[in-house]
Amino acid sequence: MSEEFYRIRRLPPYVIAEVNAMRAAARAGGEDIIDLGMGNPDLPPPDHVVEKLCEVAKKPDAHGYSQSKGIPGLRRAQAGYYGRRFGVDLDPESEVVVTMGSKEGLASLATAITAPGDVVLAPNPSYPIHTFGFIIAGATIRSVPTTPDEAYFESLDKAMYYTVPRPSVLVVNYPSNPTAETVDLAFYERLVGWAKANKVWIISDLAYSELYYDGKPTPSILQVKGAKDVAVEFTSLSKTYSMAGWRIGFAVGNRELIAAMTRVKSYLDYGAFTPVQAAACAALNGPQDIVDRNRELYHKRRDVMVESFARAGWDIPSPAASMFAWAPVPPALAHLGSLEFSKQLLTHAKVAVAPGVGYGENGEGYVRIAMVENEQRLRQAARNVKRYLQSMGVNQARASGNR
Repeated sequence: MSEEFYRIRRLPPYVIAEVNAMRAAARAGGEDIIDLGMGNPDLPPPDHVVEKLCEVAKKPDAHGYSQSKGIPGLRRAQAGYYGRRFGVDLDPESEVVVTMGSKEGLASLATAITAPGDVVLAPNPSYPIHTFGFIIAGATIRSVPTTPDEAYFESLDKAMYYTVPRPSVLVVNYPSNPTAETVDLAFYERLVGWAKANKVWIISDLAYSELYYDGKPTPSILQVKGAKDVAVEFTSLSKTYSMAGWRIGFAVGNRELIAAMTRVKSYLDYGAFTPVQAAACAALNGPQDIVDRNRELYHKRRDVMVESFARAGWDIPSPAASMFAWAPVPPALAHLGSLEFSKQLLTHAKVAVAPGVGYGENGEGYVRIAMVENEQRLRQAARNVKRYLQSMGVNQARASGNR
């Protein structure tokens, strides 16, 4: 018998888990760790959503198998959201499928449309499922940059010209996790044209669609005329409604891709618990004030984090969207690498961040900081970081002058 399974051989150790294990051990030992590592919202869902969950869960007939593709009401609710938010018409029967979080959905689609040896274009750095969902399915990954500039399209053209077999899928994720980069509709228009010319499917991850700042709403690729010919898009209730643990997401768009994914899912699951799906309907169809409140709250946290960390001696670019900041390791400590820097920050500053190398080799030199603690805790994190940087001889003069 083989000592190691084929797919397991293709999965390297999960770098981020190393820091997570250290964080868990420190907390188990009684240490107060400020966790800015995992993108786990600290805010509660809306009251009416929780009430709907409890109401439906009390019904005797609500505890059987659900529908793998999602209950009709929830698919209609998601279609309604796309109509209101993006002006995009979707057929709930053929262009919408409910997923158990966008992560499961991406993995199911990869399973449905990928054959061993297929080449997939994926951003680097990127959220791990964007690459490893396809690697698990047997594909080969060719990395492309995340920065949406002219060099991005040059890299796509080079990939099509030099790769054998030619890539068949392109993954995009804006606002980006982890880099927080954003794009405008003109970018998507050009991308759809490129995909049609090169016969490439586009998979868009739009999980952070509602966490945008400075009055610049994030677009959907499906707003582009003809985008449904080549694209499918994933969204999630996790961050928008603070429902991460509920595991409700969606795939919408191209009918062929949705049909393939739905067929695979019918073999793998019976769908999310019906009361959870009913509560998700309440989230999408009910009052939307929580969306604005959450956006405003993360916006304030962003400003507090950027300002207080700068005073501590660590300049962090202000993200235009998402709940993350993509922060370069302080130049004087760059020699440590992102993993060792993250470990030292946890050990000496009691602040957990995610090492950039965990998102791909191009993430080296950065860490991802999640804005999932309140403003007081963010300021405390900055004070702890300041002491750590001073102990390392970093920015001594600057730090001492900004008390």
